[in-house]
Amino acid sequence: MEAGSGPDNYSKPEDAAQFITVSDPVQHSEGMNKYTSFRVDVRPPPQPNDGTNPDGSSTNPDDVFQNAGYSAVLRRYSDFLWLYDRLQKERAGAIVPPIPEKQAVSRFSAVFVEERRIHLERFVRRVAVHPELYDAPSLDTFLRADDVTFHAAKTIKGSSADAMMMSMSAMPNAPSYMNTNPAMSMSGMPIPPPPKKDGIKKWFAETKASIAGDLVRSPDDDLFLEIDRYIEGLEKQMKNVQSQASGLVRKGKEIANGLFEFGMAFNILGQSEADDLGNALTKMGSAADELSNVSMQHAEKEMAQFEEPLKDYLKTIHAVKLALTKRHDRRLTYTTYLSEVNTKRGNLAKLRMTPGAEAKACGAEMSLKRGEANAERAREEFATVSQRVLREVDRFKREKGDEMRRVVLDYINLQIEYNKKMEQVWAELLPKLEVVQNPGGAVGGSNGSNYSNQGIPSNVVTDVPVENEVHELSQPQQPHVYSGVSNMNNGVGQNMLGLEGSVQYRDNTNFPISGMLS
Repeated sequence: MEAGSGPDNYSKPEDAAQFITVSDPVQHSEGMNKYTSFRVDVRPPPQPNDGTNPDGSSTNPDDVFQNAGYSAVLRRYSDFLWLYDRLQKERAGAIVPPIPEKQAVSRFSAVFVEERRIHLERFVRRVAVHPELYDAPSLDTFLRADDVTFHAAKTIKGSSADAMMMSMSAMPNAPSYMNTNPAMSMSGMPIPPPPKKDGIKKWFAETKASIAGDLVRSPDDDLFLEIDRYIEGLEKQMKNVQSQASGLVRKGKEIANGLFEFGMAFNILGQSEADDLGNALTKMGSAADELSNVSMQHAEKEMAQFEEPLKDYLKTIHAVKLALTKRHDRRLTYTTYLSEVNTKRGNLAKLRMTPGAEAKACGAEMSLKRGEANAERAREEFATVSQRVLREVDRFKREKGDEMRRVVLDYINLQIEYNKKMEQVWAELLPKLEVVQNPGGAVGGSNGSNYSNQGIPSNVVTDVPVENEVHELSQPQQPHVYSGVSNMNNGVGQNMLGLEGSVQYRDNTNFPISGMLS
């Protein structure tokens, strides 16, 4: 997207999965339990006129959306969370898209439900187009399984759940982007079933290996160390940027509120004045109201197109760190199995040298073979996860670089649009105020400091000697000065008390100044 182009010209990766929708939130109550369900629809994308089979399916083997059958299911938030957790296990090392966080309060308000629906839809679409996750068995189960089957898949733990979802993915009517054999690795080699865990014993062994710090080495360790430093530094800098962006949005809303109060004050002031001055003040207040609306709309756009993408970027960085943690876990597991193999080899050597321990030696030899098989599976899984993490980090840098460029360009365009609207409001107000005449008469002179006597009442003294004015102000006030006011002629007294006009002036020609000077 070039500078100056609108954000609609940019296509996000998840836009390719618009055939998946999350809609129709409905609240349910089951005793004390209350939750919101969402309808998840999968509609077949439109097929091109060429390159398709007679049944309408695509002939392109790389088309991950071919043969996508229609389905509609009801899912609640905990179901989306189950999918997120399962993807972490099935595709360890993949950068799983972030899912909206839990919220304990106000989770049934209309605003929150709609916001959650949008984020859940984006999550599922991102998973559907993810190069490492699109064929995960759990995604197929989530999108197509009926309530009974899905509940069973959530309840069954361990390898039984994996086998159940694998069988669903192998169904003939399953979408091809789900119909990939999950027992095959990325290289096409079969992956053996995961080894049985020995529970607390295995946990102690891995903890011991972790504390010892003598983990198995691999050729990519230096590269992963560099990736760790890069992600740590990137997270620190992005937190600072996101904090500043949130501050800008908050200040923008404060400016909008300030302009609203500013306009209200001018409207009230304009109502207290009359004629052209009151109209001018009212127009100023109306302009401030309009500027308040423009500023509030701008702040909301900044939040949606600048602040929220930065928050989402931070969540993705956290997902990268989680993928790196998965690799570390596989490395630790592999190290633990190697340590166990070495221990069993030593025990077997001692038993073979002990007379009469042939039976124990045979059992130790079988245990050693099982240990070596477990170590080999752990080695393959460690290598698979390591390569997956490298692919994912490369994709993260490439896609997020393009997204950050789009976010920055959108922000620049927002500022240009906002300042143009503000300038337009002020420009429309200026000629309206310039035609307003001075309430006391026309402005005269070159600098507006000289005013004509036109329109001034006849009882206003305009040429009283300056020395008399100075002398009058320099004398202390005497009681008999006020008594002289009652001796003024009836015409002047009536003029003062009648308040004819907006401003009344005292007639100094009949004021007993001589009495003040005596």
